[in-house]
Amino acid sequence: MGQTANAKRTKDNEAMAMARHLRTSPYKLNLVAETIRGQKAEKALIDLTFSKRRIAQDVRKVLQAAVANAENNHGLDVDRLYVAEAYVGKSVTMKRFRARARGRASRIIKPFSRLTVVVREKEEA
Repeated sequence: MGQTANAKRTKDNEAMAMARHLRTSPYKLNLVAETIRGQKAEKALIDLTFSKRRIAQDVRKVLQAAVANAENNHGLDVDRLYVAEAYVGKSVTMKRFRARARGRASRIIKPFSRLTVVVREKEEA
């Protein structure tokens, strides 16, 4: 019996890492993800280290995890890695309320995001 194996999500020359509950809106996270798309992994790590945005440190951790997965799990060369994909999606939303005038309340929505980073090994020309 048993369960059938899940289909592989990545190709042989790429590795992936994902963070699920990042405490920022998907719009703000996507602004940071745009800065690293298509860059070499080394340069992307340096850019994220010196970025002024708070969420950039979490993105850097996810990118480091993707590079570590590429090296340890897939046996890829770290020097030839680049960020092939960095995409953002919605996650859960915390709903809070704030007391307003005349006994009313207004809703405060605190969104969470998910981030997926795929690194790929460059083909030699």
